[in-house]
Amino acid sequence: MSTFELKTHKIGRTYSNPHFFILNKGLNSGKPLTNPCPNCFVVTTSTEEEKNTLFHLSMMLQIGGFYAYYLKGSVIPFISINDCRNTLKKGLKSKAKSEYDFQKHINAVSVISKKEKELQNVIDKMSVLKVAYIRNCFKLMQSNVTERKGVLLP
Repeated sequence: MSTFELKTHKIGRTYSNPHFFILNKGLNSGKPLTNPCPNCFVVTTSTEEEKNTLFHLSMMLQIGGFYAYYLKGSVIPFISINDCRNTLKKGLKSKAKSEYDFQKHINAVSVISKKEKELQNVIDKMSVLKVAYIRNCFKLMQSNVTERKGVLLP
């Protein structure tokens, strides 16, 4: 069974063991992060393999809405460190029952996430292209208008 330590991240602190961060405020609470932010927990493990497993487990729990159940607060929702820790532990227990199936799910989610990033990149490029076409269209219209102003129309 995987062992991990979950603490509140303090800005400026560095970690020597394999680690990742979990967002603890907002509607994306529970989202795993590779880089720290002011409102996050840090998960430290003893091995890189455990870190990757917990990272993907946390991603699956967040996407599945399992952290959302524990959100508190009326203005800015947040998840407590104990609720986050307990949700991760429950996820690990489920994983332990069927290690092979869990690894298949992690691999599938990783492939889907990679493809999602690729498609988002294509969408971003298409958006830039659309803006370029629109600007070019108006640039041509402007040049046509200035050309007509130079010619006296009857």
